[in-house]
Amino acid sequence: MWHLGPLITATLFAHYVIGLPPNDSHFTDADIAAVGSSNLRGSSSRPPARCKAFPGDSSWPSVSDWSRLNRTLGGVLLNPLPAASVCYPTSENFNATSCNFLFTGASQSTFWFDDPLTVQGTWPQGLTCPLVRNPPANATCTRGGYPVYVVNATEPKHVQTAVNFAREKNVRVIIKNTGHDFLARNIGAGSLSIWTHNLKGFEFIPNYRHPGGSYRGPAAWVGAGLQVYEAFRHAMAHNITLPAASCLTIGSYGGWISGGGHSPLSSKHGLGVDQVLELKVVTADGKYVTANPTKNQDLFFALRGGGGSTYGVITSAIVKAHPAINLTIASFNFNLGNTPSNSPSSSPTITNSTAFWLGFNAVFAFGIPIVDAGGYLWTNGLPSGPGFAMQVQVQMPGLSPDEAVSFTQPLVDELNSFGIPVANITVRTQVYSSQSSTGAGGAPGAGGYFASRLFPRAAYVDPVLFSKAMSAARVLVEAGYTFHGLNMAPTLEAAGNPYPAGVNPVWRHSVMHADVFGFSKLNLGTATDEQVIAAQLSLTDLMEPLKQATPGGGSYLNEGDPHEPNWQQSFYGDNYPKLVKVKKSRDPWGVFWAPTTPGSEGWKVEGEGGLLWRQNGRLCRV
Repeated sequence: MWHLGPLITATLFAHYVIGLPPNDSHFTDADIAAVGSSNLRGSSSRPPARCKAFPGDSSWPSVSDWSRLNRTLGGVLLNPLPAASVCYPTSENFNATSCNFLFTGASQSTFWFDDPLTVQGTWPQGLTCPLVRNPPANATCTRGGYPVYVVNATEPKHVQTAVNFAREKNVRVIIKNTGHDFLARNIGAGSLSIWTHNLKGFEFIPNYRHPGGSYRGPAAWVGAGLQVYEAFRHAMAHNITLPAASCLTIGSYGGWISGGGHSPLSSKHGLGVDQVLELKVVTADGKYVTANPTKNQDLFFALRGGGGSTYGVITSAIVKAHPAINLTIASFNFNLGNTPSNSPSSSPTITNSTAFWLGFNAVFAFGIPIVDAGGYLWTNGLPSGPGFAMQVQVQMPGLSPDEAVSFTQPLVDELNSFGIPVANITVRTQVYSSQSSTGAGGAPGAGGYFASRLFPRAAYVDPVLFSKAMSAARVLVEAGYTFHGLNMAPTLEAAGNPYPAGVNPVWRHSVMHADVFGFSKLNLGTATDEQVIAAQLSLTDLMEPLKQATPGGGSYLNEGDPHEPNWQQSFYGDNYPKLVKVKKSRDPWGVFWAPTTPGSEGWKVEGEGGLLWRQNGRLCRV
């Protein structure tokens, strides 16, 4: 079932120093065990080291160790240099033609997502090799927080081998797919990366019976590396719907489901975790196991929303396949005191501040009828030049264009009554899974700082609390942040009352997930550590009134503040103690670690400078 997806565009961009010829790729379990000790469960008479082995240490594996690993892997161990290294004259990888491609052609291809090192937000890496066209002659490109070696996993045995080697040699392990994670969970200095991007398998299962569960019906077997646009192509071929992340280049069946996973279909079919019927997982002891409601129930619980990169490595999943459905989107904008360049010419611009903020509140209040009808409200309230803009998309699964316009009309009428002349609504409709993409994507940026908040329905419908929440949101927008609202209601009923999942229980009675972005407020590429810390902590403080107005809420761990106060409760809710027990039981050696995951308090990256998301230091026990 497994097949190898496209590798790096033009392999001259990767530097492979593992030169020994590979053995037969059909290696045995004995071969896998031989890479580490003979004891697959890793018990040892040696006391645990305080820190993970690091390049330059006497404990760091030898060249012969890495060569032996590569032979056992069948030649898929990579030692790539950062992609931007080709632009540095001081780099052994310098190549002016290749450098030019990074600026002229890479973003029109799948290059950045197919690169074994690249992550979309590079600030946690330490910015030790930024992409610049003409760096100073003496400028250097160093690895920083990028891993030293990468296992290009194309089948589960590759993952097992990597896990056993890392456990026995005390090497830090990271797990990376496309690089979309912005919270530094797919990066780490001195590490061995398990790159799941090329686990691209797919198989349609017309009649699936959920072991120990109530689901019977169509399903699909999906590889952990399958990106959304690839999954959608399969879905169209089989006339089915696979709820997945909104960004089409994300790999939905790894980190997205591990964090919870929301989509425009969340009010209709629940979260990403609710689609999962079964998982294939490599655990910290090197075993390849099935997790479902009757086998390894603790893993099935924890890996569905309880945090990624901490319990094991997901290699594939079986997920629900729903009937094909149209998604109809009714869009409009309105502006205060300025017409932003990215707004349609029909977007009204008003000068009455009171009217604008009344309209702002009315849009969010309309989120309740939208989610109760199975829909999804996408909004941006943001600074725009000297004024502000409100961008609105009412996304309704299953409605026709005329039905979507009629549904949205009460909101339009209310806005008009405030003096906001919304007259023209842009409507488009298409089969949900027909959203197309070539998989191309732009070069990574330094990243940004952000926070999020889940709004419980009880707080949202309380007039006093709702007013306080909207006032707090206004303060954030007026302070220069983007307030990005996503209204949805992923209740257990909408999800079909699935087997219990480790996802934050707050999701089940939430009606909005709000992101707050500060990308434009500080250039992370030039800012000092002190400036970045101050900016992030300033946003953390500004979020406090929003939290006070949404008691019982939480935060989405895939899009949360890395300095979130009491992150254990905010990200995981009352499930946190149970998730920690699963972590300690499944990984007593500390093979897997990532920031703000259950049990991660026991480790710390040295030299992080007070920034929990910087990963260019040694990982040590606290």
